[in-house]
Amino acid sequence: MPTVELVSFGYLHGDPPAAHLTLDLRHHFRDPHVSPELRYMTAHDAAVRQTVRSTPGIPALIEATADAIVAFTRGPSAGPVRVAVGCAGGRHRAAAFAMALKPALADEGITATITHRDLDKPVVDR
Repeated sequence: MPTVELVSFGYLHGDPPAAHLTLDLRHHFRDPHVSPELRYMTAHDAAVRQTVRSTPGIPALIEATADAIVAFTRGPSAGPVRVAVGCAGGRHRAAAFAMALKPALADEGITATITHRDLDKPVVDR
């Protein structure tokens, strides 16, 4: 069985990690950071996960990303597949997206791990 590693990160904390597929959620999906009640929360909080998942376009992107990952795992290489998901700070959109992607992959019979590179870093003032 192929291994899939999901890595969430924030562009404001450094370069994206090396990956087979990199998603940039910064410009097309609303940022929970702009809501004062969500700013200091993270994707570990249900309110953040719900806000991200209810963003128009996110459910379709989760499905499309899962399909793309399935295609990578069926390629001729038996190596692991790494997917990087980025947003501005790495605390909200990217982490919540990765958390939602993992069960979508499980529905396809793929076990994934998640690493949140920047989830626990301080909020970036913008």
